[in-house]
Amino acid sequence: MLTGVKHVVLVMSGKGGVGKSTISTQLALGLVAKGLRVGILDVDLCGPSIPYLLKLENQEVHQCEAGWVPVYTDDSKNLGVLSIGFLTKSRNDSIVWRGPKKTAFIKQLLSDVFWEDVDYLIIDTPPGTSDEHITVMENLKEVPCDGAILVTTPQQMSLNDVRKELTFCKKTGIPIIGVIENMSGYVCPNCSECTNLFSSNGGKSLAEYYQVPFLGTVPIDPRVSAETSKYVGSIYPESPVSISFDSIVSRVMNPN
Repeated sequence: MLTGVKHVVLVMSGKGGVGKSTISTQLALGLVAKGLRVGILDVDLCGPSIPYLLKLENQEVHQCEAGWVPVYTDDSKNLGVLSIGFLTKSRNDSIVWRGPKKTAFIKQLLSDVFWEDVDYLIIDTPPGTSDEHITVMENLKEVPCDGAILVTTPQQMSLNDVRKELTFCKKTGIPIIGVIENMSGYVCPNCSECTNLFSSNGGKSLAEYYQVPFLGTVPIDPRVSAETSKYVGSIYPESPVSISFDSIVSRVMNPN
């Protein structure tokens, strides 16, 4: 049930491998660091990464009278997670379902989870513009959805796919919170200097062309990759990644 949810944010990408789930996780952890109660709903059925990133693998999902109870990261219950990854025996297990079964399961995730007084629900969607996305939007009609964050990388192929995602959002009436360019440079773990490995500013140019907000760039930092279950701003506050995420979290909370 989404009746206890104040804000819904979709995290989308045109293609896989751009770090969408990492962005979802760090955004959620950043909102928790601001003192908010947050939920992550992982509807990427074929590639559920959230349990792994938050080190919650092998946790069990329980039920109460109101539905499924999210798995919480700690006793404070400030961050709850629901993912099909909790329902498989191993991260190597594949979900071999046809479209109708996938959409039925997503409907169940959106209607039968007991989110208890959540300020923000982050929905980590699959890559692309498929049945899963349409199902999510159909079931959010009665819920105040803030909009979508679109994640890209600097490479042209990723930018091309995000254009399709932008078109999908406009056709389906999804407000666009903004674009994030992930993997934008490499931060040296020794000197903290950021070097552009690929091209840069493609995400910014894309956002300007479509007249949507550009939320910022997030470089690669090996130290962050090893600590995915913690908010980067609390462990490496001076890192360029931390500065980027602090700005992104603030802009999601205050879009205007």
